[in-house]
Amino acid sequence: MSSIYEDSRDVFLDTVNTKDYIQLDRVSLLYRSLKESIKKPLKMILLYGKPGTGKSMFLSKLHESLSSSQQVYLYHTPILDESEFFKTIAQDLYGMEYSGELNFTQFMKVVQNRDLGDSIIPLIMLDEAQLYSAALMEKIRLLSDTRKVKFVIALHKTEKEDLIAKEHFQTRIWESIKLENASRLELKIYIQKKLLKANCFDTANMFTKKSINLIHKLTDGNYRDTNKLIYTLFDIYSHYIENTPHLINSNEISNKYIEMSAIHTGLINA
Repeated sequence: MSSIYEDSRDVFLDTVNTKDYIQLDRVSLLYRSLKESIKKPLKMILLYGKPGTGKSMFLSKLHESLSSSQQVYLYHTPILDESEFFKTIAQDLYGMEYSGELNFTQFMKVVQNRDLGDSIIPLIMLDEAQLYSAALMEKIRLLSDTRKVKFVIALHKTEKEDLIAKEHFQTRIWESIKLENASRLELKIYIQKKLLKANCFDTANMFTKKSINLIHKLTDGNYRDTNKLIYTLFDIYSHYIENTPHLINSNEISNKYIEMSAIHTGLINA
């Protein structure tokens, strides 16, 4: 039989599952803003932020929400080969299968010849878009200019990402939405809501202001780093409860174990 710490640990597995989506006020506002932007006659929408700020979960939740009312496709993993990229979109949007190569010129003709009528413009969401080549991103921009397909592009915002700053591309991004790390209060809500959602009431109440402050200091409020840290934290608790339970204080999280977890996950260089 699993312990409460094992159950709590598994809550923080680093996976993208819309059932694990946590409503935070600021994130919910951004989510509603993105949904409203999609309804507008925008050709491209940019979703960006540092790694671990929740872009993939954001897109997955949006895909789930929109899929019943319009054509929407989410590509979590970039398709780096151009021919495969266009073939995949042709298959998804139009049910067209190609056994050979499909270049951009050929695919553009297919798109331009499509009459949408009164239908909602199909939406394609590209995660990890910073991995696409500049040449392919330029072709995506040209596809958006046809107004026969709309793109939401999610990418990491780093110093190296100069493509979105280019004038010819930036003018087509009519809306930009930035995801950020959590504040201390948001991080507390995030951690406790995840645990409460999984009926881990006892461990949710173990997080004090002191422990939350330390976790935020170590992770800077990054959701991915927080998940890794707390997964490791409860793994340590599971080990102690099985072997030396007298060392465990079940009333509150120990900062000593938080620091041990941070060393194990590389957040502290030991």
